[in-house]
Amino acid sequence: MTRVSVLISTTKDGSMYNRHDPADDSVIENRKQFLATHSIDIDDTTRVKVDYSGSDFTRYHLAQGSDKAKGMYDNELPAADALVTTESGHALMLPVADCVGAVFFDESHHVIMVSHLGRHSLEQMGGQKSIEYLVKHFKTDPGTLKVWLTPAPGKDVYPIWALDNKGMKEATFEQLLEAGVQQENIIDSPIDTDKDPNYFSYSEFLKGNRPIDGDHAIIAIMTD
Repeated sequence: MTRVSVLISTTKDGSMYNRHDPADDSVIENRKQFLATHSIDIDDTTRVKVDYSGSDFTRYHLAQGSDKAKGMYDNELPAADALVTTESGHALMLPVADCVGAVFFDESHHVIMVSHLGRHSLEQMGGQKSIEYLVKHFKTDPGTLKVWLTPAPGKDVYPIWALDNKGMKEATFEQLLEAGVQQENIIDSPIDTDKDPNYFSYSEFLKGNRPIDGDHAIIAIMTD
């Protein structure tokens, strides 16, 4: 029986990404220690590299064995808004500081996806398109998908103007349900990152409300 482990780091684990220096030694050490605590090797992990320089924020990449360790020590990996793998023992990691990190698990087809659902992606229906990708490439049944969501900023401090001022989670839930995910299969963290100092918030850092910049991370791995 295939199982999935979903892990979310906190500020006490240290930052999992430095937006100014992707090869930051302290960040790499934080990753190693956090993963090792959960019996995952950093060299068996691939990081989602989000790139805001383009115009498409619904790009998906199938991570294979040759992708292991990519993005864990540097920034040398293809930009993508989500990574997918069918390999047991291959961990996928997404650093986030305000956006929603989502894990999708299709047990029947032995597939996991770790998707970045930030403002840019949600404005392009990234929640729905993530699932459409799984349906198209793996024949996933959305009704059986299990979904995990990270903490995110509250609607009052981070409305998405292009989506009628919906909050991150509000837009995410709307898109997932529209795509056929069952509400009872969504495991949500109700924590607001702008209010809980156990999680990083880039927007609160920019406002001067947080002393340090950084990212927590969501990691998913399948085991047999």
